[in-house]
Amino acid sequence: MKLHLTNPLTRMKVKQQLILLFLLLVSPVFALNWYANARAEDILKQHVTSAYAELNKQNLALMNRDMDTVSRVMTTLIQHSLIQSLNPMSGETADRVRQYADADKLLSSYSMGMNGGEAVYYYLYAYDPNNRYEFAPTPSSKFKAVGGVYFYNDKQKPEWIDEILSKRGKGYLRIMNDLGSSSRPDTLAYVRAVYSTSQGNQVVGVLVATNINRKLVESMRTVSLPDKGEIYLTDYENRVLASSVGPIGDRLSLPAEMEAGDDFEGQSNVITDGYIYVQSYQYLAQQKLIYKIPTRSLLQQQNELKFVIQLISIVYFVFCIVVMAYFWRSLLTPLQRLAVFTRSYVPGKKVPEQAAIDRNDEVGVLMHSVYGMAGRLNSLIEDRYLLEIKQKESQLQLLYQQINPHLLYNTLESIYWKSTLEGQSESGEMIKELAQLMRIGLSRGRDLITLEEELAHAKAYTSLQQKRYEYGFSVAWEIDERTLANPIPKIVIQPLIENAILHGVRYMGEDGEIRVIARLTEDRVEISVEDNGYKETDYEAIGRMLEDKEGIEGAGYGIRNVQQRIRLQFGADYGLTYRPRKGGGTVARIVLPVQHEQ
Repeated sequence: MKLHLTNPLTRMKVKQQLILLFLLLVSPVFALNWYANARAEDILKQHVTSAYAELNKQNLALMNRDMDTVSRVMTTLIQHSLIQSLNPMSGETADRVRQYADADKLLSSYSMGMNGGEAVYYYLYAYDPNNRYEFAPTPSSKFKAVGGVYFYNDKQKPEWIDEILSKRGKGYLRIMNDLGSSSRPDTLAYVRAVYSTSQGNQVVGVLVATNINRKLVESMRTVSLPDKGEIYLTDYENRVLASSVGPIGDRLSLPAEMEAGDDFEGQSNVITDGYIYVQSYQYLAQQKLIYKIPTRSLLQQQNELKFVIQLISIVYFVFCIVVMAYFWRSLLTPLQRLAVFTRSYVPGKKVPEQAAIDRNDEVGVLMHSVYGMAGRLNSLIEDRYLLEIKQKESQLQLLYQQINPHLLYNTLESIYWKSTLEGQSESGEMIKELAQLMRIGLSRGRDLITLEEELAHAKAYTSLQQKRYEYGFSVAWEIDERTLANPIPKIVIQPLIENAILHGVRYMGEDGEIRVIARLTEDRVEISVEDNGYKETDYEAIGRMLEDKEGIEGAGYGIRNVQQRIRLQFGADYGLTYRPRKGGGTVARIVLPVQHEQ
């Protein structure tokens, strides 16, 4: 069984199909725009978060290397003999002064320079329980800006000394806010207790490296974050140890999901509406490196791209509307008008003027064809209407014309019988032949008669002409009986006999001879009218006259009429020709097709 599938679009009008096409063209663009607005931002955030997570991990490793450098410097200083010699001992004051000066100079020499003229400065807070270095500065003295040695005893001991000593030589980061008597901002310091290498648990003092926050900020600046991006190094209590944007010591507010784990090290990321948080943490060091990236700055470039996409979408939408309007006006509107015209058209209705619009496309061809067909149909209807009117007028005229010959024919019959009764037999015969001429000429309105009837008409005419002229000419009839039933237009032989008399044998008396011959060939009937006239004849002029190439008014009217009626009835292959006769004279030859009268 053959499955017949139909196109559902064919049930819709062209206008509806065009609107559906417009929606199909526009919908993907708006769907893409919606997807770009709904999903592209989240995808970009996830990719950016992954990239900055790796960068955060590398940045923390770089900071750890910086701290390792500071730790190695401290280890070198702790093991230095000059530092170890600062243990309380006996001796001259001058020796202690010299030891202090050398140690102070040693610490200053290990300061590490940074960008902006700052440096990591090393300070040693030496334990002097017996106050043997009374000449040296104490923790309450004016703070030295380039590193150095301070001495403290149990009475002048800063509160953070015991905290550092409790770590038993382990170095760690600590925010220092009470170094010296001068007003200085808080600084992040790397602190470590110093013990005697020779006497074990004997305290030498505390070693402090300041400006660590500035050193770490240098490492932070190697990372390029979006505009207004922030980097923080915090402890596990979210207290800021170093920051790329602000002071230290404050507590950083983080999302609840940013809790550091108990792993040795790890990472966690949180994406909020306003920020992207990227965190790397180290449990042993109790430190976290946090990137705080504003999504607005991050997505600014994407917003520009989204704006371009939206602008392109709007331009595309407007362009589609313009194209739709163009096709609606140039394609759909003419088709609708054409459809309305074809549905409402009735033969004879006036064709709209839009048919003259100059269009070369398929729509224009269709419009011209339909309107042209309607116009031609109107012309045919009008021509047929006029033809019918003329035909009716001709029929009426023919009926009127038939009345007069009938009246004349009947009158001639009455005159013939009266002449015969009065003994005028010759006049009666002429009247009888004239009546016969008129009866055959009338032929009941027929255009075609048999050759037998046409020959009777010609014989009657010939008999009248022989009685008309005192001198006689002879007429011979050579007729093949097989041709008598063949149809022929009426009154075509008589004009040829008339020409043969007038232009051939008229003044030849008894020497004049006319022969009428009818013979049958394979598919033709040939009828010839020959005369033995002596006048010269221009046969080429006659041929041009028969072909209507010379229109001399009044000349050759009879033979042109015969030629035209034969060709109109049977075609251009048949008709009348003239040629000279052997021995002198002229031959007029008619060629007709072999037919049987209907």
